[in-house]
Amino acid sequence: MTIELHGIVLHGYHGVLEHERRDGQRFLVDVELDLADEAAARRDRIEDAVDYRGVVARVREISDARAYQLLEAFTAAVADALLAELPVVAVRVRVRKPDVELDPPVAYAAVRVERRAGSSPGSAATTARAGDRSRRARPAGT
Repeated sequence: MTIELHGIVLHGYHGVLEHERRDGQRFLVDVELDLADEAAARRDRIEDAVDYRGVVARVREISDARAYQLLEAFTAAVADALLAELPVVAVRVRVRKPDVELDPPVAYAAVRVERRAGSSPGSAATTARAGDRSRRARPAGT
């Protein structure tokens, strides 16, 4: 069973350019959590579930804790923390930077990281892809 939280909107001070670190900008975070068990589905009890509010709050805490220069580092930090702290077997995190300034313009720049329980960063089960750019227009509201 997978929990998906897509489009978590954050204002962060991440980036290489001075104005990005000074003024900040929007980041959109997508999180997918593969649960270790399905107790919440079987029992229908909140006590057995992963609290979505806690996940969103943890993502914000990681963003607010420091200014990352690279999307790769920020995305990996989120994935590593969620895998370590939640009852999950795998985590996928994508961080999008919708207001990235590139010439020619792109809809967004993004990095996607996957982490699996029992594997270390850099192993075959762990991936990071920079520059995940879409040619499609952004959906309304993103």
